[in-house]
Amino acid sequence: MHYSRKVFSLIFAGMLAVASASCTADSSTGGGLDSKLTPDNINAALKKAYDDYKGLKEGKNADYIPALAKVDSNIYGIALVTVDGKIYTVGDVKSEVAIESISKVFTMAKVMEESGVESLPHNMGVDATGQVFNSIYAIEQHKGAEMNPLVNAGAITTTSMVKGKSYDEIWNKILNYYGEFAGRSDLKVIEDVYKSEADTNQRNQAIAYLMYAYGHIKGDPMQATDIYTRQCSVGVSAKDLAVMASTLANAGVNPVTGKTLMKADDVPEALAVMATAGLYDDAGKWLYATGLPGKSGVGGGLIAVSPGKFGIAVVSPPLDEAGNSVRGQKAITDISAALGGNPYSVQPFKK
Repeated sequence: MHYSRKVFSLIFAGMLAVASASCTADSSTGGGLDSKLTPDNINAALKKAYDDYKGLKEGKNADYIPALAKVDSNIYGIALVTVDGKIYTVGDVKSEVAIESISKVFTMAKVMEESGVESLPHNMGVDATGQVFNSIYAIEQHKGAEMNPLVNAGAITTTSMVKGKSYDEIWNKILNYYGEFAGRSDLKVIEDVYKSEADTNQRNQAIAYLMYAYGHIKGDPMQATDIYTRQCSVGVSAKDLAVMASTLANAGVNPVTGKTLMKADDVPEALAVMATAGLYDDAGKWLYATGLPGKSGVGGGLIAVSPGKFGIAVVSPPLDEAGNSVRGQKAITDISAALGGNPYSVQPFKK
């Protein structure tokens, strides 16, 4: 089943309306933000979550990509950026890890910008597959038609849709776009991660050829796979990721730089895909617990978006069995609860 733009807009209309109402109701305080989003409250929530989970020993680094197994598992940083551009941090928010699958969100955004939001459901679908993120069975089941941009088959296909006459043109376009989301012009690939992934991505190559065989990838499937592998290897910090997430929270405008990177009307579709498929097999559990569209990466990063309020990110490499940062999930859940981040949480109207 392919969902129309109207359906996706309806999915998040309520969320955005709640966030907008909160901002409007509190605009008299001067900041235009929810009354819970004061500097003191934010700093206290971040510090508590950091302290509560700093000593947590659960999870382990991803080891199916050798370079990721070597990353310091003690890296732990939290960053939150409000839609008015204020940045709050605690812990190690400067160490960079590979962005991995979080990159899928922003390549998806690039394709939306270039080809429109309907290009994605028409070319590979936007459904949760019910299978693991690198499933071949999910491709064969529907001939590649019922995927989404956040599983590997859909993500490689999405990368293949970025316009450009050469490998370099496509790659530079993707990297520069990530940099605009992060508010940095110097993002770069972590080369040992890229080499490690390129040496072990035979399954992704097979996935790309299947998507090519079924007509979803129109160009060279190996070029698409290599660019995808490279985009997953870009180094980012918790602060970078929080700025990127806050751009989605701010209707496609980077709140730190002021640059518009997405049409506001396209953001609900991006958030909808994040909500349904952002945390691999545990996307439903995550949405049930937090109400927040999110995306994880096996490098240890996790982002979440509270529309109209803030973007938040945690970097902590130890993962659970589903491939999501253990500390990241716990910290963001607690912080969002403390700050009223869940867009589905409302109070009854009082007459």
